[in-house]
This record gives sequence, structure tokens and C-alpha cells, in this order.
Amino acid sequence: MSSAAPDTATPLPPLHRLTVTPARPPHPTTLPDGTPAWLVTRYHDVRQVLGDPRLTRADLHEVGTAGSTADVAANPASLFNQDGDSHRRLRATIQKAFTPRAIAGWRPWVAAAVQQAVDALVAAGPPADLVTAFTRPVPFTVTTRLMGLDGDGPDHLDDERLRRWTLALLAQGGEPTEDHSASLAEFGSFTRELIERRRRAPGDDLVSRLVRAADRDGGVPEDALAFLVLGLTASGNESVTGALGNALVYLLGERPDHWPRLADPAVTEQTAERLLHFIPLGDDEATIRRATAPIELGGVIIPAGAVVAASLGSANRDPAVYPDGLDADLDRPLAAPTLAFSSGPHYCIGAWRVRLEMRESLRRLAAALPGLRLTTPVDRLPWQLGTTTRSPAAVPVTW
Repeated sequence: MSSAAPDTATPLPPLHRLTVTPARPPHPTTLPDGTPAWLVTRYHDVRQVLGDPRLTRADLHEVGTAGSTADVAANPASLFNQDGDSHRRLRATIQKAFTPRAIAGWRPWVAAAVQQAVDALVAAGPPADLVTAFTRPVPFTVTTRLMGLDGDGPDHLDDERLRRWTLALLAQGGEPTEDHSASLAEFGSFTRELIERRRRAPGDDLVSRLVRAADRDGGVPEDALAFLVLGLTASGNESVTGALGNALVYLLGERPDHWPRLADPAVTEQTAERLLHFIPLGDDEATIRRATAPIELGGVIIPAGAVVAASLGSANRDPAVYPDGLDADLDRPLAAPTLAFSSGPHYCIGAWRVRLEMRESLRRLAAALPGLRLTTPVDRLPWQLGTTTRSPAAVPVTW
């Protein structure tokens, strides 16, 4: 639940070494903006919060944040801030774009994008920075192809623009007072024009699928559709970059013996899940709800109207559910489903993508470069910091 971030050059410990709030019964706390709340940290209590319809997001888009409607978590048009009928309608529309058949069709070219980045890395030879050579190019290639932004003409999106727009939308990568309004206006204009072009000339990309589903179903506000496209383009790209960078730092820095084993797909699948589970993507790990009626959570009565802050990071490290922790065997299945992608009605719609890119990236990189190793100690790596993600700004390696 943190906010402003230090300079990206400041060396800090990796996320998995940061202390999370211990799992214990719900208790009073104060959010960064001064709002009183109940902090929920135990796995089963947090899971109840995420699935209970009496706990709503609808009027909380400015609670616990700096209040900027630019941020994904703070914009009332965001899917994250919808509840009830409006949320179910928008979610149902989105699911029509993410059909099992569509996802199955995307898998081969996600694998191809990863292999292309691996081949380029190997061909260039050591030394290298895995952030500039791998963790950014892979999700960028997947994002632009998924959204149909990899061609020529007005739909083309280059890495520099997407990076600038992403930092503005997620309110990270700079001083908290930095003015992102020009970048946000540019991103919003691009998105609205993109939606209109897809209406006139639809294709097989995700934006076209979303527009067709929204127009066919009706009742989806245009600002909600536009913000959905904004979020999928920006946050999906940044989430994979961050998760993959954090995983590589942990594996190469603290589990180098495990690295060559990732060439085995079965080992990679379990390892990727454990890393996504135990290494949170950012410091701001609590999701906020308001109780619309008195609710019992873990033996504590939460009064109607109270704000509830559910800590996903604490829940994912609850020793009563996960006694072995991250440093156990990385190919061991989790004892219970992870909450890294939330749960219930607000389960992350992009979870399939993060998992797929993580598995393909780790497996193919380990198979090609079993001797990959860091050239800078973990505690001296620079970090990209922000309110949404925290990940290495550089991962210097050789092989």
C-alpha cells in the first residue's frame, strides 16, 4: 500500500526479500491517504473478501490512492472499479473475446515471439542486459501483435511510445508530481481512434474482438471500452516485463542450481507458478473494498460502511496454507490456488497471458543458455520503482 518511489538507480533488495504484513486476524489500519480501514491478511479471509458480493469496489476509486483518475486502479471507468450488473455485463462481453479457441490460437505465436528474442540474444553474444534484450522485447512483441498494433499505418505502435504511455497510465517511473497529462491525452486519443478504425475495418486482433462483442451486446459505455483497451495495452505489457524480470533476478541470483532444470517443461510450469505466487509484482499489494452490510471475517465483525484492505501478498505467504515458502523445491505444486491474480469476480483477465509468457520465456531461455549468470550482485542491481510494479531496471548477464 505504498505510494511514491525512490530513484530507479537506488539499489534495493528484491521483492521476495521484503517483509509483508504477517497473516493474522483482521485488524484496524490506516491507508496511505489517511482512510481508516480493516487490514485482512490471512489466505482464507482474503479469499472471502475477493468473492463476497457484500464487499464492493464501486465507490472506492479514489480511496487509498493519490486520487488520480489516470491510474488503472483509480479510474471509475476501469473494469476493476465496476461491480454488480455493470461489472457482470462488461465482464461477460470481455469473455467473448477471450474464448478458449482464441487463446489456443495465440499460443503458437507467443512461443514464436519468445524464441525470436532468445535467438537474437544468443546471436548477439555476451554480455547482455536481459531487460533491454529480453524482458521488454518479449511482452512488447506479444502486446502489439495481440492488439493488432504491429503493422504499418496509423495502428503502428513503437516501443518508445508504448513505454511512455504506460508509465503515464500506471503513474510510475517518475516523481509523484510529474505531469503525465500530455502523454495520457495522446494515449487516449490513439485508443479512441483505434476503436473507431476497428469498427470500420475489423480484423482478428483482440481490439476488434472486444469492439465486436461490445457492439453486439450493447450497454457497454464507450469510456469503459476505451479504458479496457488502454489497460490491456499498457498494464499487460508492463506486468509481464516486471514479473519476468523479478523471476530472472531470483533464479539467477539465488537459485542458479535450479536454472538448467527449467529446460524441462514440467519443471518450468511449477516453477513459474511458484514465482508468480511468492514474488509480488509491486509494493502496492492491497486491494480495497467497502462492506455494504456487517460481515464476519475470520471471527471479526466488520461493520457496514467500513473499508477493507485485503493483502494479497500476505495471503500468499500465510504459513498456515503455504508452510514451505518460496525457498523450498521450486518444482513443488502450490498447496492452494494462488491469489496473485486475485479471485472471484475480479480475477485477472490476463492471467493466461502472464503464465504463458513466463513459462515459455524461462523454458526457452534456460534451454538455450544453461550457463546464464549474473555479472552484478543482486543487492547492487538498479530497480524500476512505482506504485504499480517494481522490477529490475537492468539485469546484466553473461554465459
